Amino acid sequence: MKKLTRSQQNRMVTGVCAGIANYFNVDPTLVRIITVLIAFITSGFPVLVAYIVLAVIMPNEGETI
Repeated sequence: MKKLTRSQQNRMVTGVCAGIANYFNVDPTLVRIITVLIAFITSGFPVLVAYIVLAVIMPNEGETI
């Protein structure tokens, strides 16, 4: 079973977008672009809060839960 983890190799800030991309088997750049577009549409605050929450909650790649 796949686990949602933050990426260690393909990270820009904390690895959240790359981890989501790895989980869904898509390009991390696509997830980053979608995240930025959603941030512009929603004035950024909800996306920023969600990103920070995910950065705190999601374990790093290779960590055991």
